[in-house]
Amino acid sequence: MTKLPGAILDGNSRTQGRGAGRKPRKPGIVIAVALAAVLAQAPVMAVAAQAAAAPEQAAPAWEQPSQVIETAVQQVLSALNGHRTEYREHPAKVARLVDQYVLPHVDTELAARLVLGQYWRKATPEQQQRFVKAFYHSMMVNYGSALADFRSNMLKVYPTNLSRGTTFATVRTEVTQTNGTRHSVDYLMHMTPRGWQAFDVHVDGVSYVKSYREDFGAQIEQQGIDPVIKRLESGEKPHQLAHAGGAKK
Repeated sequence: MTKLPGAILDGNSRTQGRGAGRKPRKPGIVIAVALAAVLAQAPVMAVAAQAAAAPEQAAPAWEQPSQVIETAVQQVLSALNGHRTEYREHPAKVARLVDQYVLPHVDTELAARLVLGQYWRKATPEQQQRFVKAFYHSMMVNYGSALADFRSNMLKVYPTNLSRGTTFATVRTEVTQTNGTRHSVDYLMHMTPRGWQAFDVHVDGVSYVKSYREDFGAQIEQQGIDPVIKRLESGEKPHQLAHAGGAKK
């Protein structure tokens, strides 16, 4: 994994997007399209650990990060076409699409570390895995069905033209709602032994990682990490955590 500056891992980076101080509350379809690639389930972390212990494989062929996003989008669209009603009624099936086509292009552990910030190091390995799985579960329960309404004309991917050897990239895209409203969606990616992987997404200039880190951090400070995980496991929306108090455990 490419090593990131400590300031980013601790949540002190100043390059979080133009609207980093604002709370992103976007329509479900925008959230579903933008965040599907930043969520993961716990078993993937175990797979990553096994891969790290295995003999090093040949580096993947060079490709532009925008191509990675474009390919994942086309694969999801192909799977959705002709089955949208089924996916709309069964969000769990949408989650399987994300697992199959999008998840390979996500640095799941880094995304979770960035969301938890300083609390990632304080959490046990078991808590870390539970948090990743619970966060993924909450997002898919609340927004997964909206992905079934995603169509090719809703997303425009702006091509990148990076030199071989580049290790960090921002892939600019634009999501257009059915009412014509447009939202800029930028994927922050870095090169890993498995190719380009995303670790954050900015919607209209707002970093979702930073926004959720603020929401979770306040509640973890008050209650501890286990109650926060349990609330996510119950299907509570991540941003709702910021609006509920509780005694520290």
